[in-house]
Amino acid sequence: MTQTFDAAFLVRWLATVAEAVDREADRLTELDSAIGDADHGANLRRGFAAVTAALAEDPPATPGGALAAAGRQLISTVGGASGPLYGTLLRRTGKALGDDPRVTREQLAEALGTGVAAVSQLGGAQVGDKTMLDALTPAVDGLRDSFGAARTAAEEGALATVPLRARKGRASYLGERSVGHQDPGATSSALLFAALDEVARGEASRGQVAPDEVARGEVAPDETQSDAEGAA
Repeated sequence: MTQTFDAAFLVRWLATVAEAVDREADRLTELDSAIGDADHGANLRRGFAAVTAALAEDPPATPGGALAAAGRQLISTVGGASGPLYGTLLRRTGKALGDDPRVTREQLAEALGTGVAAVSQLGGAQVGDKTMLDALTPAVDGLRDSFGAARTAAEEGALATVPLRARKGRASYLGERSVGHQDPGATSSALLFAALDEVARGEASRGQVAPDEVARGEVAPDETQSDAEGAA
């Protein structure tokens, strides 16, 4: 039986993202200080804290509604490039999911693909330009296979930005000097998929994911019951 996920799952995902961003904010800002405005961590911390508060105050009824509301909150709360980019990603993903009360992992992957395409159009960036797309694009491809594959692909994509020369965003002004630095947007994008994998593992440990789906690698079992886990 294909596993489906409700609005509460998406809310938990976004809350876990907020926790991860808060934990990694200083590192994100440090990365951004090398090739950007040194505000990426602080901006995302503020934005995802606002998302968590908004969803708690007005709980969404559908997965699409959760992501669309999160996107709108980020756009209205976060300045710089990260607010519009992450806001567009989530808002367009939510819109693509529509009003279905439950969605499959495959549906989420397809919807995120729509969101990533919107980010690419908004920022004019492609994979290889040393932006968040270097993590987002492979992560969406990985999500078509499993949550764990999405996480791994995003993390590898972020690391792969180190030797790249930035071709979009503020980092592009540095030219060759942008080489040797990990892109902060790709790094924060990887946090999204690490959080998604963490929440999915939590579902598995509570028996909310069918054992046959765990066996197929759609969600890795949590054997310890306690282990979880640049802007363009």
